Amino acid sequence: MGNKYIQAKHILEKYNQTHLLSQYENLDDFNKKYLLNQITNIDFDQINNLYKQTKAEIKPEKDKIEPIPYIEKEKLSKEEKEKYFKIGADEIKKEKLAVVTMAGGQGTRLRT
Repeated sequence: MGNKYIQAKHILEKYNQTHLLSQYENLDDFNKKYLLNQITNIDFDQINNLYKQTKAEIKPEKDKIEPIPYIEKEKLSKEEKEKYFKIGADEIKKEKLAVVTMAGGQGTRLRT
């Protein structure tokens, strides 16, 4: 077994993941090399940090939740619909996000 195997084994020992090498001897040379490359290229610290973040409590600080006025789509003129569509498309292009919750069947009116 070469240096790459030893390197991979040390990485996996650090993160208690040595089971990933349990079938190493049953692989052909191509797949052995492929597996070792995968193991040595994985950023286990990043994966570990991301996993820890899933357990952290999220405290929204900048988010603002407030009621908004509504407009019935059926009562809008063609020009008004185009105006609002353009505003929405422009905001999406800027990678901005808004969330609206509708109840009582209001969502069915969103179809164009």
